[in-house]
Amino acid sequence: MDALLSVDEAARRLGGLSKYTIHAWLSSGKLKRTKLGSRTMIRESELVRIANEGDGGKSGGRVREQAIDAA
Repeated sequence: MDALLSVDEAARRLGGLSKYTIHAWLSSGKLKRTKLGSRTMIRESELVRIANEGDGGKSGGRVREQAIDAA
């Protein structure tokens, strides 16, 4: 079973992204959310998927897989 991470923790694990970027990705469907009561949580496997997919150079920032591995 995957670990569930808060939006803040997911942002840190993806190399220090802004939590607002994570919220934008959740709203656009790029990142899938898991609801735990009223809290929005993100499965660790979703972070790995995002890191492996990349964004095709569409954003200024890069998600680095080593940032996830280091956590």
